[in-house]
Amino acid sequence: MIRLVRRMPVRRFLKVLAYVGTWVVLSLAIAGAIFLHSERTVEIASHEARLSPNFSGEVVARMGPVLPDLRMPSGSRVGVEVELGKTDAATLEELTSRYAAIASQPEGQIAVAQRAVEAMALAALVQGAVLGAVPLLVWALVGRARRQELYAGLPTRRGLAVAGLAVALTVAAVVPYGWGRTDQPAEDWTSLRDFLGPEVPLPDELDGVEVMADATTAQSRRLIESGISSYDESLKFYSEAADDAAMLDLRKPEEGETVVLLVSDRHDNVGMDKVARAIGEAGGATAVFDAGDDTSTGSRWEAFSLDSLAATFKDLDGRWAVAGNHDNGGFVRSHLEDLGWTYFDDEVIDGPGGSRILGVDDPRSSGLGDWRDQTGLSFTEVADLLGDAACAADEDGDRVNTLLVHDANIAKPALERGCVDLVLGGHIHVQTGPTPVTADDGRIGYTYTLGTTGGAAYAIAIGSKLRRPASIALVTYREGRPVGIQSITLQPNGRYDVDPWAPLTY
Repeated sequence: MIRLVRRMPVRRFLKVLAYVGTWVVLSLAIAGAIFLHSERTVEIASHEARLSPNFSGEVVARMGPVLPDLRMPSGSRVGVEVELGKTDAATLEELTSRYAAIASQPEGQIAVAQRAVEAMALAALVQGAVLGAVPLLVWALVGRARRQELYAGLPTRRGLAVAGLAVALTVAAVVPYGWGRTDQPAEDWTSLRDFLGPEVPLPDELDGVEVMADATTAQSRRLIESGISSYDESLKFYSEAADDAAMLDLRKPEEGETVVLLVSDRHDNVGMDKVARAIGEAGGATAVFDAGDDTSTGSRWEAFSLDSLAATFKDLDGRWAVAGNHDNGGFVRSHLEDLGWTYFDDEVIDGPGGSRILGVDDPRSSGLGDWRDQTGLSFTEVADLLGDAACAADEDGDRVNTLLVHDANIAKPALERGCVDLVLGGHIHVQTGPTPVTADDGRIGYTYTLGTTGGAAYAIAIGSKLRRPASIALVTYREGRPVGIQSITLQPNGRYDVDPWAPLTY
């Protein structure tokens, strides 16, 4: 490339440089215009939300007719306006509680907005690059001789008529774009601290937040105060729990061992995600299993829970998951697969530490059990087919070292036939095991059921604190087989209970 430039005549080089410079300027100008008029619809904060980028350097959340709009710095030159749309929250109190829980663990929602803005920016750049090249291509296709003829014809009556028509067409295409538009009225913003007054303590993390001061009712003020209180309580509880996790006396992996974090039944409690991650780091975990029930209904509004999970564990070496009975329909699996999580298609695949793993979504998650191409199967029928698949793999020399399920009962046939080393599940919100199971041929396997990582008493665990003990486990692998499990429980009062590491022997 350098040699080519050196051999190129100066005049020609300057001409090429002028073309490239013109193309870059046109492309960036067009891309900027396209970017500023782009929008995306995504799921944010349990709403269907419309995102519009700008260069204000601020994030503005349009909260709807009751709650006041919010504004805060974006941390860069690029800003975004988020218009919150429909949600399935039954009451404003429920919605405010969701906001508080999500705000205490915002990484997932920030990642969603960033991906949307980056996608719009990339699309605008591609379109700008193509459209910016059009005038230059037309210029080149017309040719020098024809351009000189056109220049010579401009002073004539025909030339003036053609030029006038071109200008008129351009004006007709561009000017109506702004017809009917009015300038946005001036907005009266005030800091959240001034809005609430000195009697309401405000966490330091909210110092940069501003509130639209007009059209605010006493009810909306009370809702904001309640939300701030819940946010502060949630942030303190889960942040302290995450900090305390670093001090836990957990077994550290020895040379040649791989540790996997196990979570299950989060039920939308995003606050526990950073706690689980902190426990995993303290125990040397490099991968994660998710035994399902990340949501309460599997609805799109619960995307915030999945986004938080994905953002928290995005840099781990492996992420395997199954859908639980509350992850109803296909949204949960599809969304997490798009975010890099591995689900199972009825085949044994590579697992952590050189092991082999098989998994199955809970047949109740879709309302209809299914296995391979068979639909409408009962829980028991899927359990039998799962056992057949595990045993067939074992006979072929591809033993299943880990069988990941939501409800451990579905893996009973495989375990009782001696075809798997370890069954991992959740579902019942109570920790049990690891329990050895001896098959008729004398082979030993284990079953382990995790409690609820979300501390859920019901199908949804959004709140400022745990409703019941929250469970996390660390599974150790050596030479391709699970060799031990350590259970950790966070009590609602913030106390940790750490079980001794339980070895698995075969």
